[in-house]
Amino acid sequence: MPGREQLHRLRVEYGKDGRLAYLGHLEVINTMGRCIRRSGLPFSVGNGFARRIRLQFSQALPVGASSRCEYYDLLLTDRVNEGEALVRLRGATPAGLAPVWCGYVPRELPAIEAWLTRSAWEVSFSRGVDRDALDGALRQLRDRGSLEYMRGEKRKVVDLGQTLVGWDWDEPGVLTLQTRATNQASLRPAVLLSATQGVLGREVPPYSVCRVGLWHEGVDGSLVEGLDTRSG
Repeated sequence: MPGREQLHRLRVEYGKDGRLAYLGHLEVINTMGRCIRRSGLPFSVGNGFARRIRLQFSQALPVGASSRCEYYDLLLTDRVNEGEALVRLRGATPAGLAPVWCGYVPRELPAIEAWLTRSAWEVSFSRGVDRDALDGALRQLRDRGSLEYMRGEKRKVVDLGQTLVGWDWDEPGVLTLQTRATNQASLRPAVLLSATQGVLGREVPPYSVCRVGLWHEGVDGSLVEGLDTRSG
C-alpha cells in the first residue's frame, strides 16, 4: 500500500433528491461506501479493524432537505482519470445521489467538513406566505443575537450574529437563506423557521428545503466553491 504522501484526493460533487432526501447522514455515508466499492475505484482504506474507506463528507444535511451541491473526498491509491472516475461512480450510485462532477484537490487542504462552512438554502413554500411579516420576524430574531431550541433532550444555542448571514426572496414563494457554520454550531433552516412561528404567533405555510450553494469562506469574506481545485 502506498504511503499517505502518495495517495490522491478526489473530490466528488453530488446531489441529494427525491425520497433519498430522507436518508440520514450516516445512511448516506454507508450508501456511498457501498457505491464506491461497486465502482471498482482503487480506494484507500484505514488501518483499523473495520478497514473503512478513507472518505470525508461535507457538513451533514438535515433529514428531509434536498441538495444540488454536496461533496465528499475520497483517497485513491492510484490516480484515475477524472472522467473515468465519474463514469464509474455514476454507474454504481442511485440516481437520487448521483455524482455530477469530480476532480483532484490538494492533499493539504483541511478536512472538507471544516473547510466548507457557508451555505445557501432555498426554502420553497407550498402556498402564499406573508413576506413582510416573515422578514420582520427574521429581523427580530437576528436582533436578539441568539436562538435557543431543543434537539431531542439537549438544549442548543445558536449565535445568529455568526450563523445567519442574510436572506432574500428569489420569487414570491421562495426564500433564500445564507448561513455560516461555526465551531460551536450550525444553523438549520427548519430551526430558524420554527423560531419565526413563535414571533409571528402562527405557523408558516408548509415548505421544502434545498441546499443550493456550499462554499469555503476566506478571511476577507470571499467565497470559494467546493469544486474549485485551484484553491489551497
